[in-house]
Amino acid sequence: MITIYHNPRCSKSRAACELISATCAETNEPTQVIEYLKQPLSVDQLKQLNAQLGCPVREMIRDTEAEFKELHLADTSLTDEQLLAAIAQHPILLQRPIVVRNGRAVIGRPTENINALFA
Repeated sequence: MITIYHNPRCSKSRAACELISATCAETNEPTQVIEYLKQPLSVDQLKQLNAQLGCPVREMIRDTEAEFKELHLADTSLTDEQLLAAIAQHPILLQRPIVVRNGRAVIGRPTENINALFA
């Protein structure tokens, strides 16, 4: 199963869906697309996603969003728990797209990062 955390308004996210669709046509793998702005992730789900990404929590956050500045998320004293809570409450902060396959995840920026899940 391939899971794509997707924002249809984002060109990179749409490109990731197209790449996955083309790849899945060859592999016949089922795909689940989650529009995370409509179905926000819980803190526990975000923790699991972070473990699959294997990156610092800060790398999961879009620092160009207005909410990032409004919530003072640049403050380096904030804990991972506080950052994950901010993403859960303001899902627009989640990097996109994120693709999960076989227990591993990548942030699909650039889209070529997704290829690592099929290597």
